[in-house]
Amino acid sequence: MPFTFEPLALLAGAAAGGGLFLFALALYGLRPRPSRPKRHLVKLMTTRAAVAAVAAGLVLVVTQWPVMAVGTVLLVFSWRGLAGGAAEERAAMHRLEGLAAWTESLRDTIAGAAGLEQAIPSSIRAAAPTLRPHLRALIDRLHTRMALPEALARFADELDDPSADLVVAALILNSKLRGPGLRDVLGALAVSAREELDMRRRVEAERRSTRRSVQIVVVTALVFAGALVLFNPEYVEEYSDALGQAVLVVVAGLFGAGFAWMRRLARFDKPTRLLMGGGGGDG
Repeated sequence: MPFTFEPLALLAGAAAGGGLFLFALALYGLRPRPSRPKRHLVKLMTTRAAVAAVAAGLVLVVTQWPVMAVGTVLLVFSWRGLAGGAAEERAAMHRLEGLAAWTESLRDTIAGAAGLEQAIPSSIRAAAPTLRPHLRALIDRLHTRMALPEALARFADELDDPSADLVVAALILNSKLRGPGLRDVLGALAVSAREELDMRRRVEAERRSTRRSVQIVVVTALVFAGALVLFNPEYVEEYSDALGQAVLVVVAGLFGAGFAWMRRLARFDKPTRLLMGGGGGDG
């Protein structure tokens, strides 16, 4: 018999999905992220919510399984983190490369006997596109008479990168102490950033095959499950009652845990930042 939409089954599916999410959150926690523009965040969430609603509606109409519909919503919202990672790592490497080039430019500008307050605005011309918005915000803060150490700390919070923290920490110390040797320090940090970039490129090349394997396993499992539901409904008929839906929650949870574990193998974990929240709020 087809499953009737009992409120208890709907509530059980939603509670099970939420419980799995909270369990994963308790295990791994959340990594601090830089604040994004609210307009961009609202647009992103609205798009995902629309896709999730359409996909869940189609799944519910075809299967009449509330648990499968809830799982579809969770899959849409977590798909980028589950199957992605390469784009984020490439963006991080582009940012690191731009940071190394900017550090070298700042070093050369300081070599011309310019102070930090003059060298930073001059360095924006040679900065990479990924750094220019943050540098413009830094320069705007300096124009509003914000203290250089505080402006640099907020600059580091916006970049949210451990390698950038090393450069910014050297600039903050120099802005407070005004001692010699900043040019040599920036040169050494630029070399270190280049070496880290080479290392991350080699690691990324090795992890590319792991990411591809994760995507193949995820897509194959989803296609196989969908094919069973569409072309062999008698095989999955046992999931059509309330007990079957409860069992499906367990099965889906095991698949989700396996996918998350494989995704973790292909993810690059950034080191802990040296400067955390040093800039305070923007208020």
